[in-house]
Amino acid sequence: MPLDYTKVLAKEFACRPEHAENVVELIDGGNTIPFIARYRKELHGAMDDQKLRALSERLQYLRALDKRKQEVIDSITAQGKMTEELYAAIDAAQILAVVEDLYRPYKQKRRTRATIARENGLEPLADWLLEQTPDDPAQMAEMFLGENVPDVESALNGACDILAENFSDDAALRAKLRPVMYREGVMVSKKSGESDPLYAQYFDYEEPVNRIARHRVLALNRGESEECLKISISVPDDKILGIMRDMYLTAPCPSSPHIEKAIEDGWRRLLFPSMERELRNRLSEGAQEQAIKMFAINLKQLLMQPPVRGRVILAVDPAYRTGCKCAVIDATGRALDTAVIYPTPPQSKVAEAVTVVKGFIKKYNITVIAIGNGTASKETEIFIAGLIKETPGVSYMMVNEAGASIYSASKLAAEEFPHYDVSLRSAVSIARRLQDPLAELVKVDPKSIGVGQYQHDMPPAQLSGSLDGVVEDCVNTVGVDLNVASAPLLTRVAGLGSSVAKNIVRYRDENGAFSDRKQLLKVPKLGPKAFEQCAGFLRVPDGKNVLDNTSVHPESYEAAKKLLNIFDLDLADVKRNSLSGINELIDDYGAERLSKLCGVGVPTLRDIASALQKPGRDPRDELPQPQLRTDILDMKDLTPGLTLKGTVRNVIDFGAFVDIGVHQDGLVHVSQMTERYIRHPSEVVGVGDVIDVTVLEVDTQKKRISLTMKNM
Repeated sequence: MPLDYTKVLAKEFACRPEHAENVVELIDGGNTIPFIARYRKELHGAMDDQKLRALSERLQYLRALDKRKQEVIDSITAQGKMTEELYAAIDAAQILAVVEDLYRPYKQKRRTRATIARENGLEPLADWLLEQTPDDPAQMAEMFLGENVPDVESALNGACDILAENFSDDAALRAKLRPVMYREGVMVSKKSGESDPLYAQYFDYEEPVNRIARHRVLALNRGESEECLKISISVPDDKILGIMRDMYLTAPCPSSPHIEKAIEDGWRRLLFPSMERELRNRLSEGAQEQAIKMFAINLKQLLMQPPVRGRVILAVDPAYRTGCKCAVIDATGRALDTAVIYPTPPQSKVAEAVTVVKGFIKKYNITVIAIGNGTASKETEIFIAGLIKETPGVSYMMVNEAGASIYSASKLAAEEFPHYDVSLRSAVSIARRLQDPLAELVKVDPKSIGVGQYQHDMPPAQLSGSLDGVVEDCVNTVGVDLNVASAPLLTRVAGLGSSVAKNIVRYRDENGAFSDRKQLLKVPKLGPKAFEQCAGFLRVPDGKNVLDNTSVHPESYEAAKKLLNIFDLDLADVKRNSLSGINELIDDYGAERLSKLCGVGVPTLRDIASALQKPGRDPRDELPQPQLRTDILDMKDLTPGLTLKGTVRNVIDFGAFVDIGVHQDGLVHVSQMTERYIRHPSEVVGVGDVIDVTVLEVDTQKKRISLTMKNM
C-alpha cells in the first residue's frame, strides 16, 4: 500500500501533520515555493522557502519510491514468484536501495555462469548442497550428468556458481555487509600512468572510508576520471567471509568445502565488485550533495550582495594583446559609452589609456570603477589604482567576471547590445554586476558563476535544480520592478516562465509603463493563476496604488486598508513612510484580535505591517555595503602579523578564500576561523562578508597566502 506521505513528512521535517498535508496540497495545486512560503504561512506554520523546497524534494522521492515498489511487485508477481513475506518486505522498505536488493534475485540478468548452470538443470543440486546433509556430494552430482554436464566436477562447479550468485543476491546479507564495509573499509589511491602533479598527494594515499572528507572524495573522483589515479576500496576479507560462513554454513559435513568455495567466489567475483561500486556511489552522492548545498549557499549570498545604487560606473574588462574593454553605464544600467585601452603589455599605451579613462571620469562624473578579475587584472588594477590617486573621490572594486564571457556571447546579449562586439558586452556586464548583482547574474547559467567547488563534476539535473531554486528564491525575496526588469529577471519570478516574461516586456514596450499590478492580467498568456503566483513579487514604484510598491499581495489589499483604518491611518501615510510604530500599535491592540477583524492570519498580518512600513524596500540595502578600494597591495608587501580587511569570495568545505586586495586570494582554513569548534566554515562566514584577517604566512613562489580570523 502507498506510503502515508503526510505522516512521513511531518516526522522528518518536525512539523504538524496538517501543515505537511497542506503543503502537499498546495504543491499539487500548482503553487510555487516562493508563493507558498510568503503568502500561505498560516497553512504551513511559517516554514521558510528552503525547508519547503526540501520537503517538496522529499515528496518527489517518496512518490518515486512508491512507483518503483509497485513496478517491482508487478514484475515479481508476473513471474509467479511473489510471496506474502516478500510483498510485506517490499511494502515496508523506506529507501530505494532496499527495494532494489529485494528485487535483485528476480531481475532479468545477462547470461551468467549461474544462468548456464540453471539451464543445465543444476539448481536442485545447489539446493541440496545448501541443505548440508551427510550424503556424498559426488554421488548426488552423478544424478545430474548429461550432454552439457560431462562429469561430477562440472556438476559441482555449476552448483557452486548458482550458490555464489544466490549469496550475492541475498538482501539480508547485503544489509549486514554494508555497515561493515563503511566502518572498516579504506579508500586507496595509487598513481596511474603519466599523472598530473596536481594529484601528487594522492599517488600513494589511504584513508578510512568513514572518515574521508567529502571534498577529498570529489578530488579523488576527478583524478580517476582524468586517468591520473586508480581508486579502490580495501576491506577486511576475512571478516566478511566469516560473516558469510556464519550465515550459510551450519555444521561440518561433506558439502561444506563446496559451500565454502561458493562463499569465497560469491564474495570476490560478485558481491565485492557490486558493493564496492555501491559504497563509492554512496560516498560520491554524499559529497555531491554537500558540494551542491555549499554552492547553493554561496550563490545565494553572492546574489544577495547589496547593489551600488545611484552611481555612474566605469567597467574595465582586462586583457593583454586585445586591450582592456571599457564601458560606462548610468544609474539605471544603460550603456553610455565604450572604448578600448592598452595599459598592459604588449602594446602598453599607458598615456593614451590615462587620457581615455580621465576623460570618462570627467565627462560622466564617475565615482566607481569595476575591474574584472580575469586575465591581466593585476596589471589593470595597478594602472587604475595609480590613475585614481590623481582623481580624488574615485574608488574601484574587483568584480568576479566568471560567466561574463558566456553571457556576452549569448543570444540574449546580442539582442540587448546588437551594435557591440562580444568583448564590449562583457564590460557592460561587469559594470552591471557591481551596480545590481542579482539583476545581472540571473542572465548567466548559475554553474558558471564560480562560487562552488567541483561544480562541473556534479549531476547536471540535480545541480541545476538546486541552483535554479536559489535564484528563484533570491529574486522573489528582493522583488522586481515591473517597469524596468529584463525578461531574464522576470522569468525567475514565481509563476512566470520565459514566454510570459517576454510578453510582459513586449506589452510594456507597446503600452508604456505599468501603472498598477492589475494591468498584468492584460498581458497575453498571463492568466489568474499566474497572476496569483507572481503579483506579490512585482513592484510598481510610481503607480496609482502605493500597495503595488510593497510585498502586500493584492488578495490582502482589503486587509491592509482595514488595518490602517483601525489606527486612523490611510495609504497616504504609507506613501509618506510614517508607519514606523505600527508594530507597537498591533501589540497594544492584540495581534489575534486584529487578525480576526482584518480577515487574515497573524503571520500575514505581521507581514502586511512590515511591508507597509517600507514601500519599495530592498532587503539587500540593510546588508554591509561592498568594500571599495583606492590603493593596491602586492604580495611582497605582506608580512606575517599584518592585519587587513578582506571580502570573502568563496566558501568551501575546508575554509574560505578572501580577497585582501593583492590579486591573489588568501585562504582562511577552517581551523583558523574561530576558537570554538565548528562543523563547517559557512557557520562563520559567507560570500560577500567583509572581515578582518591577519596574515599568517606568505609563499610568493606557490602564490599562497594563509590568513587567520582568530583574536580579531
